[in-house]
Amino acid sequence: MDLLNLDIFRTVAEERSVTRAAERLGRVQSNVTTRVQQLEEQLGSPLFLREGRRMVLTPAGHTLLGYADRLLTLAEEARQALKPDEASGRLRVGAMESTSITRLPVPLARVHADWPDLQLDLRTAPSRQLVEDVLEHRLDVALVAWPPPGLDVDDATMSYTPMYTESLLIALPATHPPVTAGAPLQVDTIAVFKRGCTYRQIGEDWMKQANGYAPHVLELGSYPAILACVAAGRCAGIVPQAMLDQMRSPPALRWVPIEDRVTMLVTREGYDTPAFNVFRKALQDDLCATTPPEGAPERAPELLTTEP
Repeated sequence: MDLLNLDIFRTVAEERSVTRAAERLGRVQSNVTTRVQQLEEQLGSPLFLREGRRMVLTPAGHTLLGYADRLLTLAEEARQALKPDEASGRLRVGAMESTSITRLPVPLARVHADWPDLQLDLRTAPSRQLVEDVLEHRLDVALVAWPPPGLDVDDATMSYTPMYTESLLIALPATHPPVTAGAPLQVDTIAVFKRGCTYRQIGEDWMKQANGYAPHVLELGSYPAILACVAAGRCAGIVPQAMLDQMRSPPALRWVPIEDRVTMLVTREGYDTPAFNVFRKALQDDLCATTPPEGAPERAPELLTTEP
C-alpha cells in the first residue's frame, strides 16, 4: 500500500468530504477521488459510502483507518529518526481546552520560531479521548489531567511526564451563600465539558458529596459559556485557576477551591523523536520561566475569594 494513498484516505475519513480533503491537502478533487479508488481496488473492498457529498466509512474503512494511523505514524518516526539532530516533519499534539489557552501559546511560538521546518498540529479534547487518540496513533503526545476518568491504561504502554499542577475551583452564582460543611448547595446542576473530562468528574463528585445526590449535567463547549451559565444563577461550574488568571476581569462569582490536579504529558512507551524532544523542552523551559521563586505566592489570594 502506498503511504501517500493512505494519507489521502485518512484525510478524507477525517474531513468526511473529498472537497475539504482536497483543500486541506492542496490537491484537486479528481486526484483525491482517484487515489481513494486506487486504494479500494488494491484492497478489493469499498472504503467509503457516498451519501451525497458526505463520505462515510464502511466497516472495512474503519478497520483500515486504524492501520493507516499506525503505518503513517511509524513512517513519520522513521523519517525523523534519520535526522536525530533536526526537528522537522510533523508532531500531532493534543491538549485540554484550558491547557491550550493557558499553557501552550508561548512554547508553541518558541518552537515555531526555532524550528520552522517542524509542523505542530494541535487538537483539543477531554483527557480520556486524548489518551485514547495517543494509544491509537491519532496523536503523538497529549497534555491531560491525570488520571482520565473511565480509562484503564497499562503503564507499560504509556510514558508520563508531570508538567503542571492546576488548582481547581468550583464557581457558584454570585448570590450563593458561603459554602459550609454539611450544608447542601442551592444549585443542583453543573456546567461542564463532555464526558471523558477529568475536571468534569471531579466537579460531579464534589457536588454529589455536597448535596448527597448526583448533579444534573449541562454539557457546554467552552469556559466562557460555562461561566455565563453560572453567572445567570442556573448552575455551578468547575474552572482551573489558570483560566481565571488569563481574564482581565474575572466574573464576580463565589469561588470555592477544591483540589489540585497534575497535568501529564503522555506519549506511547518508546516514542522518542527530535520533534517530541524539542516540544517537551519548550514546555519545561517555559514552566521554569513562569514558576514563582521559592517562598513567593503561587497565585493571587484575592482571586480565590472574589465575592459579588
